[in-house]
Amino acid sequence: MKVNISIFGQLTDIVTKDSLIINDISDTNTLTEQLNKTYPALAAIKYAIAVNKNIITNNTILNDNDTVALMPPFSGG
Repeated sequence: MKVNISIFGQLTDIVTKDSLIINDISDTNTLTEQLNKTYPALAAIKYAIAVNKNIITNNTILNDNDTVALMPPFSGG
């Protein structure tokens, strides 16, 4: 199972890429844990997670070829 990760804004400075493909991730909590281990600076930043263009607030099961977006905080004006 593979999950496509799209990374936006200041988060690309930490990850140094705007996309990743990660295999064998079952849910968003596991994904976040793995990303925080690989990129420790992510743990210090709040960001939103969207799965298939839907922003999520709870742990979400991931399926093969899902697209997960990591988005920095939004500010308006």
